This record gives sequence, structure tokens and C-alpha cells, in this order.
Amino acid sequence: MTKMLGKICTTSLFALMATAPQMSLAQDSDQNDAFTLEEIIVTARMRSESLQDVPLSETVFSAQAIEDSRIDTADDFLQLTPNVTLANSQSAGVSFMTIRGVSQVRNGEAPVAVVVDGVLQINNRQFTQAMFDMQFIEVLRGPQGALYGRNAAGGAILITSNQPTDEMEGYVRGTIGNGNEYAIQAAVGGPLVADKLKFRIAAKYQDIGGYLDNIQMNKKADYLQDFTLRGILEWTASENLTATLRGSMVRTKGGSLNFQFQSVAFDGNSCNTSNPFGGPAPDADRVVRTFCANNLGFNERNIDELSLKVVYDGDGVTFTNILSYNRVTEYGQGDQFPYTNEVDIFGIFDGTQTQYVDVDAWSEEFRMASNTEDSLQWMVGAYYLKTDRFISTTTGDDNRQGFERIERLPNFTSTKNPTLSFIADDNNNRAWALFGNASYNVSEDLEIAFALRYDEDKRQQNISPLNTVAVPAGCGSNTPLNCRQEKTYNKLQPKVSIKYAVNETANLYASYGEGFRSGQFNQFGVGTAAAGVGVNGVKDTVDAEITKTFEVGFKSDLMENRLRLNAAVFHTKTNPLYFVFIGAVGAQALVNIDEVRLMGGEIEAVAKVGGGLDVYASFGYTDSKILANSLNPATIGNEAPYIAKTTLNLGAQYRADITDGIGLIARVDYERRGAQFWDPENSTARSALDLVNARIGFEDTDGKWSVIGSVRNLTDKAYNSEWVLGGFAHPARPRTWHLDVKMNF
Repeated sequence: MTKMLGKICTTSLFALMATAPQMSLAQDSDQNDAFTLEEIIVTARMRSESLQDVPLSETVFSAQAIEDSRIDTADDFLQLTPNVTLANSQSAGVSFMTIRGVSQVRNGEAPVAVVVDGVLQINNRQFTQAMFDMQFIEVLRGPQGALYGRNAAGGAILITSNQPTDEMEGYVRGTIGNGNEYAIQAAVGGPLVADKLKFRIAAKYQDIGGYLDNIQMNKKADYLQDFTLRGILEWTASENLTATLRGSMVRTKGGSLNFQFQSVAFDGNSCNTSNPFGGPAPDADRVVRTFCANNLGFNERNIDELSLKVVYDGDGVTFTNILSYNRVTEYGQGDQFPYTNEVDIFGIFDGTQTQYVDVDAWSEEFRMASNTEDSLQWMVGAYYLKTDRFISTTTGDDNRQGFERIERLPNFTSTKNPTLSFIADDNNNRAWALFGNASYNVSEDLEIAFALRYDEDKRQQNISPLNTVAVPAGCGSNTPLNCRQEKTYNKLQPKVSIKYAVNETANLYASYGEGFRSGQFNQFGVGTAAAGVGVNGVKDTVDAEITKTFEVGFKSDLMENRLRLNAAVFHTKTNPLYFVFIGAVGAQALVNIDEVRLMGGEIEAVAKVGGGLDVYASFGYTDSKILANSLNPATIGNEAPYIAKTTLNLGAQYRADITDGIGLIARVDYERRGAQFWDPENSTARSALDLVNARIGFEDTDGKWSVIGSVRNLTDKAYNSEWVLGGFAHPARPRTWHLDVKMNF
């Protein structure tokens, strides 16, 4: 561990020095502010404290950093975060995050708890919605289950949008870009009743014609239209009581299921129908940016959210109650395996496929926390969640007449694409938790903290008797109890940490924590379908994922607070989920890898060079090893899937006045994402990626307007955003550019 930490520190410090060779410490006192890093206040432990005092590994993006780096999606800030990657695939709501080696897989829960304005997101399909009008983003690495509960096995992401203020203010931003993109976003807020009632409304509309071609249909495959509306109403009922009502809606339509099956004889230039399976061997590095499917994919996602947060500041204690509701529906349709311009290959392949998901959830959280400056700080609370989820997956006979939209019932007699296979179930899940934490300052320099949470998740699956692959014995429309299966998952999650202040500018800390990601049901019958094509070991249920992590780190402000240097190393054992695709019936299943060991660390450095120049460097390292895998023992000793062994970020930003009222801003960000495997067999790796983003523009020195141009993937690096065992490749976006014009008022 010590050798690894030294290697990480050396690598990142050399990178920082190379980025900022002109760093100087001899400055006049009048210039000190320009060379001093601002203190960052975070809420990682559900109370406000300095980033440098929190005993965990954390990356933070302030409102100014969000604006300067053009963070518009989750990809944008995760790309700047060490030891975190995100793979987008299939549809608007499907993405796969990996944090410190703890990964998300298709149809699985996220590896982190995502909390937006204090409300825990319930569905991972919410995460990829548009991000705008943001105030703060915190990325916490390591298990946070004791504080944030379900799904916090790998960490937590805390997002705070801009809140209502006592003065009327707002902005509007217009965007144009390649791919026939245009977008507009705006926000306005202020007082409705002085000192009593405040509001903020924000909205964004985005339209992208697309970047990737379907040459069979002469249309763009990755088109997108997205509209997001968010509103916040804050009522100050008294000096001690505040109530905040928050609502949002998202409406997204676009392309979907834009996969290549690499064994098809298709070079990206012309559709070869004579030998649809005469292509090359699967290779995660092989990228084709055009498609030959005879059906254009379509995706529709709707998100509706409403929450009420009530806070009462009592004498020494703050009471918080959060009631929330959300509903996410997503429908996708597209060409079926092997995604060619043919139909009914061998009588069973290249038809149509659809998937429909409808998730409805209510949650309630209540907590009490100390609000004094005493040596002992504490918090206790309770949480309840009711979730109803329906999912159906189909394949159909392609009559070259398009799609029949299938949601809850199959259509075996459709003239367009009669249903061939139908797998559906309705899930009624109930979860509750009790939690608490306390920290105690033993002395001025020493703090000990302890947190504990118990989660219980009861899952009930009601299988549709119309399933064509398999149904339980005795299951029928008149015998619903025979169509039901139930399972309960639970976990006690402790976390303990100790922090020691070496001096006024440096802290050391160590911690041990456990995380919990609930198990779940696969769609009934996928195990039978998998065995039918030679994939054995797929079961109806998957086990809960448990992480056990030791962490040691330090945080420091150096060079008279002009350089911030933070680092941590960790060791984790877990039993992650892995995704299996059964193309013959379009079925998607999850399985557990019995035991994986993860170890690594991250280091982050930020410096104020002065003269308007800021630089940063970060490096993340995760070494993974499969220790046990009953599904395929031959994989023992291999690397775990979806994990980039290294992440490296370097960046610089320059801001200066060029006239009395006009300023220049220029920024460049470089990311190197290490090689990664996509399956436990380590059959093929995607090689390391080198990605560059750049921005340059002008702004009013009083903050009234800005005109800024941006380029993402400047070198137009071609790579697959996801690769699935068997040779299913999903190409990433090519180079994109944008011009943003913003007015503040």
C-alpha cells in the first residue's frame, strides 16, 4: 500500500509540475487573494464542514467550476473525477457507472446513492437526465451506506441545484452545435412574498439531429429531443420552520439499441446481405460508426418527480422530513440480433425487439441531527420506500412494416411484427432502514466517528402468465398466487473513521465501511433461455452485493494555501453483478461473481498559479482480481469487468481581462482512461483512451454575458462506449462542438 501511494503521489505531482512550470510563491501581499484557493464547504456527512476536514475521498465541483467546464450531463463531471467512469449505451436511461471498481450493469442498481436537493433518487434511469442550473456537485468514493443507504456500496453523488434567492435573478443560454444540434435553457427565481415565499423555475430544450448514420435507411441513428422542466418553491413559515416543494418533469425521445454485432460482415460502408455472419472475430477495439439495420431504433423516456422537504431548527436539534414521489417510464424498440438489413435469418434471427419499463415509487425519510458546536455531533433517522416496477421484453417477426408498441400485453396477431417471445413481470418492493451517526472530538486534533445503518428490502415478483419462455408451475390468469415469488435482502452497514490533524494545513484519516446493494429477481425464464443456448448458471435471483472497504488518506493545503493535495488508498472485497445477454430471445440477465478483490487509490492536486491561471491534476488506480466465480471457475485470477485500471486527468484554465469590460476564458482538459475488460473471461480489452476537451470564449467582466465555444473529443477518437461478451459493440459519439451564448439578469 505504501509503495503504491508513493507511486500515485509522484505521478500526479510530476503531472502538476509539468502543467504549471511557472508557479511562483513570491508575490506581493496585494496579490495574495489571486493566488489563494477558496475554502470549499461540503455536506458529505449531512452537515456543513470544510472539504479538508471530511475523512473520506471526495471530488467537488462548485457552481463556477460547473460553468467553466461546461457540465451539462453526468458524463461531463464524472470524466473529471479520478477512479470513476461512465459508459452510455442502448437508450437515454441506460448507463453503467464504475467507481473504485464497483460497477453497474444493465438492469442492475447504480453503485452509488444519488441525492438531488436532499432527495435520494430511486431509479438509475433518472441519473442521465440533463444537468443545468446547478450549484454544487459532490462525488464521494468508498461505501457510504451508513449515511446514504441503499446502493451506496461504491459511494454517493450529491447534487444541489440553484435555490431560490431573496432577489429576482435568472439567465438564458442558447446553444448551436454540429449534428444539427440546438438547445435553449433558462432559469428565473426570486421572492414572491418578501422574507416568506421564494421560487425558482428552470427549463431546457435540446434537439440533436444525430452524428451516426444508418446507411440502410439513410437516417441518423442517434437523434435526440429532450425537454426538462424543474420548479422549486420555498416557504419560510417562521424563523425556525422552512418547507421546500420541488417538482420536475423530463420528456425524452431519440434513437436506441444502436449496436453492432461484430461477427456480421459489415465494414461500415455497404450492407452485405450474402453472408451476414462472415465478419471478423469480436474485438472491443473494433469501432464502426455506421449501421445497417433495417429498423431505426426508437426510445421514449418520461420522468416525473415531486418532493416536499420540511426543516425545523429547534433548540440544539434540527428535524428534517422528506416525502418524495417519482415515476419513470421508458420504452425502447429496435432491430433484433444481429442488427442487419436482413429479416428472419435462419427463420429465427433479425426480427424486432422491444422493452418497456414502468417504475413508480414513494419514499419517506425523517431524521434528527444536532446543530450545536459541541464536541459531539450526531444524527439519527428512518427511511421507507415503496416501489412498483413493471418490465416487459419482447422479440417479434419482422414483416418490414415497422413496430407494434408492446407494453403490458403481447400482440401475437400483429400484421406489423407479431410477437414471438414475451417476458414480463410486475415487482412490488418494500424497503425500510434505520440509521445514525456520531462524531466526537477527543481533542482539538483528534476526531472519532461512527455510523450504522440497517436496510431491509423485501422484493415480490409477479410473473405474467402470458410469458412465452417459462412460467411457474400452476401460474395462470386465475391463479395469480402461483405466479408469485418473494425474497428479502437485508444488511447492517457499519462505518468507523478516525481523523488526526497533523497541523493547521494537513489531516490524516483512516476508515472501515461496509456497503449494500440489494439483490433482485431476473425476469422469470431467462435462466431456461440461457441454458438453451449454452449459457449455464443463470438463476431467477441474484444475491445482494456487499462491499467491505478499508481506506487511509490525507488532505493538505500547501504553499500558503495555493496548492491543495489530497490522496487516499483503499482495499475492497465484494461480490459484483455481471450482465449476460441472450440474443435469441432478447433476454437480459444478471449473475453474481462470487468474490472480487479491489485495491488502489487516487490523488488530486489543484493549484492557483496566479495571473488568472489555474491548474489541476488527478490520478486514479484500481487493481481488480477475481477470487471466486462459480459460474466460470476458469476466470479466477482475471480482472473484473467494466473497470479501467487507471484514470488520469490534467487540466488548465486561464481567465484574464482584455479590456475594461471584456474578459477572455480558455480551458483544456485531458483524460486518459486505462484499458478495461468487459467480461470476466477477459476475452478482449478496450485499449486506453486519450480524450481532450477544450473551450475558449469571451465574457463580461461583471458577469452579465458570455460567448464561449467548446469542443469535446477534440482528436475525434473512435471507441466503443460499451462492449458486451459475444461481440455486441456500441460506438461512442465522435467529435462534437458547441457555441454557447449566455445572458444573466
